[in-house]
Amino acid sequence: MSHKTEAFAALAKTMIKNLKKRNMEGFYFENSADCTKAIMDSMPQGSVISWGGSETIKETGLAEAVKNGSYELIDRSAAKNPEEARQLYAKTVLADYYLMSSNAITIDGELINIDGNGNRVACLIQGPAHVIVVVGMNKIVTDVESGVARVRNMASPANAIRLSRNLPCAATGHCNNCLSPECFCNQIVVTRRSGHAGRIRVYLVAEDLGY
Repeated sequence: MSHKTEAFAALAKTMIKNLKKRNMEGFYFENSADCTKAIMDSMPQGSVISWGGSETIKETGLAEAVKNGSYELIDRSAAKNPEEARQLYAKTVLADYYLMSSNAITIDGELINIDGNGNRVACLIQGPAHVIVVVGMNKIVTDVESGVARVRNMASPANAIRLSRNLPCAATGHCNNCLSPECFCNQIVVTRRSGHAGRIRVYLVAEDLGY
């Protein structure tokens, strides 16, 4: 174990304790493969699973594992039009498991997320029976203010470029606090506590994942 990995493990231990205080469960893994296996083992075959738009879920291999598993998958990307997307979202609310990442997480265990349409943060807040949040250690911040700044100035510009959005941050590489028609920084949600013990499970991975 490297010194960096040891430090990650110590930090994760602290964060897992803080998550517990907030009615959330926390887990730590040194790599994506072990994390993905643990998550897959925790979801019974036949479960209804959905996810929010997440590069982390793809990068860890979790999305592919779910697609190849014996699950009922609700994939919003399969929608052919806005009405189909709305119907798929309605089904997502009743999913057994909702998979997502968090744009940032504080050492004290608060989740910070910025969303465009709001479907991802809505399912985090209420709906699916279980929410699984996979977070690379690169997204850890000291406080909520730092988390919002991280999302606006690191995650959002990268996502704007990935999605080919005509946004100021795609051109400047940092947040311009815009109100552009294509803006996806519409909802800012801080989850400081889960109202249902154990519903939200946070999997910390000692890798750089997502944006």
